[in-house]
Amino acid sequence: MFNEKDEQFIRTALYFWDKLSPSEKELLKNGIELAKYKAGQTIHSPESDCIGAFLVKEGEIRVYMLSEDGREITLYRLGKGEVCMLSASCVLKSITFDVHISVVRDSEIYHISTSAYQKLIDSNIYVENFSYKIAMDRFSDVMWAMEQILFMSFDKRLAIFLIEESRKNNSETINLTHEQIAKYMGSAREVVSRMLKHFSNEGLVELSRGGVKILDKKRLKALTA
Repeated sequence: MFNEKDEQFIRTALYFWDKLSPSEKELLKNGIELAKYKAGQTIHSPESDCIGAFLVKEGEIRVYMLSEDGREITLYRLGKGEVCMLSASCVLKSITFDVHISVVRDSEIYHISTSAYQKLIDSNIYVENFSYKIAMDRFSDVMWAMEQILFMSFDKRLAIFLIEESRKNNSETINLTHEQIAKYMGSAREVVSRMLKHFSNEGLVELSRGGVKILDKKRLKALTA
């Protein structure tokens, strides 16, 4: 059921809301469903039917591609209040990415049906502009991920990753396993473990089971320059 609290959250995230006509608002309300997912669940894959756009209410999701050898290459992650458009390739015809989307942490997600969103894009220029802006922003994230993989040394990439995770979670401790870090960075676990051990020997981080604690952020940041 779409209640007042839902509406306030969606108004904030979908900032074209005030540009919708009463009938368009009703169409959007009727086209939204709230779904709950457990960590590790897959929301979308290249073999899935088009599921339209969705908005993260709580939790975190990960958008990634699979290489030919089965390696996962994370393109970006989305958290509370962020919108995913790469799952809406049938709505935005210029989107051609074959992506997988999985749940990082237990999440609640508003699904906007394909038919409702298609009608809104066709009838309202503000919805169309919003959709392409979101898609382009995500494309910038994809390009940043590719730039790191192709052109940056791994120690620099890992330092950037650890600092970003620390900033995002407001904590010096990153509660991720080496395997999880490898997936997020599009690398192999052995490579991550080897570099983290080097960082540990240099006194930059402290390693524990299932986590990494930053000990010297200043020196770690120096590696990103």
